[in-house]
Amino acid sequence: MSSAEPSARGVRPEQEALFSTAAEYYARFRPGLPGPAVQLLAGALAGRRAPVLLDLGTGTGQVPQALLAAVPRLAHVEAVDVNRAMLVQSRSVLGPLLGGRTLRLVHGSAHSYTAASGTDSVAPDLVTCCRSFHWMDRPAVLAMADRVAAPDATVAIMGDGSLWTHRAPWTRQLRELIQRHLGTARRAGPADAYTAPVRSYEEDLAASPWSDVAEHRFPVTRTWTPQGVVGYLRTTSFANAGLFPDSSRHDVFERDALTLLTALAEEDGPLVEQAEFRVLLARRPGGAR
Repeated sequence: MSSAEPSARGVRPEQEALFSTAAEYYARFRPGLPGPAVQLLAGALAGRRAPVLLDLGTGTGQVPQALLAAVPRLAHVEAVDVNRAMLVQSRSVLGPLLGGRTLRLVHGSAHSYTAASGTDSVAPDLVTCCRSFHWMDRPAVLAMADRVAAPDATVAIMGDGSLWTHRAPWTRQLRELIQRHLGTARRAGPADAYTAPVRSYEEDLAASPWSDVAEHRFPVTRTWTPQGVVGYLRTTSFANAGLFPDSSRHDVFERDALTLLTALAEEDGPLVEQAEFRVLLARRPGGAR
């Protein structure tokens, strides 16, 4: 059973637009969570009879999708995103997995999240944020989590960079191609350049109620096809279709990218990404482990 919140909380138009053209490609082209990372998250819910998950910046629901399979006793999911199209995709992905479990989709900014009122109110045992914390008001999100989460809850902040940040000869040439089409600055939406967080996530957590932090790193090797990379680029803030003046310019970019990647794969071998998926598990000091 699932429900959706009818109105957005704290969503600015530019946030809604950032991934407006990307939602339909997320489930097809975005890498999922590595198995060991899923097991780590499942372990954070060990011993709980009917745990509740709050997933912030859920996108198409990759974290709930993984945990609904890994934690059969997971009773309820709260999935939050600023983009309605993402939530539509999330509903289609997660709905068939629910069985007798419940899902609430919340259209809004992560820091503005509030639990449902009355008898539907739930306190999450695990608060997750995968590949999205850098877009958020991080201190406000951590303060919100402290207000709504169960006393012995865990916050998990996760990510593994992107093909823009990955350092390999083929990704360098891909990045240069993107810059020729869209300018040298890394884009973060139609009108903005990306600005990296001033503080590290560890510093954000140290200044929050969630200052008991354990870091976990999982090496991941991905082999991409040229078509898979082009599909992945449609999901990014730095090369999706919405950044181009019109569809014809985007078509030219995709043709150039496919030509480049095909040539690189034929000349130098498979397009391999050696990534590292990092998970910060944070708890309140003195909380149960």
